[in-house]
Amino acid sequence: MEAAPDAIPWTPDDHPGSSNAMRAVKDITFGSIAGMVSKVFEHPFDLTKVRLQSQVLDTSARFNGPVDCLVKTWKNEGIRGLYRGLPAPVVGAMAENASLFLVYSELQNLIRWVTARPMSQDPTLAQLSLAGAGAGAFTSFVLTPIELIKCKMQVQMLAPSTSPAGPGSAAATATLGVPTRRVLPGPISVFMSVLRQEGLRGLWLGQTGTLIRETGGCASWFACKEYVGLKLIQRRARKSSSPVELGRKDILPWESAVSGACAGAVFNLSLFPADSVKSAMQTEEELRPRAPGVPRPTFLGTAKDMWRAQGIRGLYAGCGITVARSIPSSAVIFLIYDGLNRQFP
Repeated sequence: MEAAPDAIPWTPDDHPGSSNAMRAVKDITFGSIAGMVSKVFEHPFDLTKVRLQSQVLDTSARFNGPVDCLVKTWKNEGIRGLYRGLPAPVVGAMAENASLFLVYSELQNLIRWVTARPMSQDPTLAQLSLAGAGAGAFTSFVLTPIELIKCKMQVQMLAPSTSPAGPGSAAATATLGVPTRRVLPGPISVFMSVLRQEGLRGLWLGQTGTLIRETGGCASWFACKEYVGLKLIQRRARKSSSPVELGRKDILPWESAVSGACAGAVFNLSLFPADSVKSAMQTEEELRPRAPGVPRPTFLGTAKDMWRAQGIRGLYAGCGITVARSIPSSAVIFLIYDGLNRQFP
């Protein structure tokens, strides 16, 4: 049976199975490494963001801004406080970036197949944005439980010290009138506590916010990176003394960093309120415990409460420091990911 005259036949040479499997392994490995390195760098700023977001619904603010939050955390908790909850986001960053780059790559292949494009041809910017949105939506389900544990750990020191004691409690105790150090639960204890109290479903508290943020954010993140990167590559090609045809794979390290930095800023500016609502929901139990029988918070209900409390300012609490840290963090991610792809093509 002959192929349609205008169809581009799919041949094994276009994308052999062994190459497909190897590409998947590389996406997982390179994405994990890039995510881990960037998360260690950005964690103190992420902690600051979560603490600022979590106080929007409080009657009085604990911190006057990001600098005040960083300074007070350093003075009261030291370097350990700035990196409180780090294991969960490191694991999360590895899982997030591995799945993100893997699904993004596979969705591009699917788009090529659906549109009958050869595997060597790059998708359009709109198609790359669509692939990014799909990758973000998928990754959100991996990310929500990890972010839940991370956010709960990041506000542990802010929780009232009169909390009832129990397994994994952060309550302070006193012996003969002398207070002892607060015993703070680790990630495993927090995970088991959520599982006992809320069941498996409780691990996905805030999923709506994560889904909105990751779907829209990743669409703009990948699209911005690809667009800026391609413009820088084309600019270099025009300045070349000899005519040369360059593509996305020919990107230089500094071009990866610049385009990644732009993408980081766009990601966090695009749908930041969704992240604010998610963080408020995930830290409610620690900072604003519900009375027995009171239903769990909903995304829309929490968003309305935050709007009534502080308006647009509350929904963008911590946005400035988040954008500031996402610029170098995103630059590092793409610098490492693109660099590893160049080193091990």
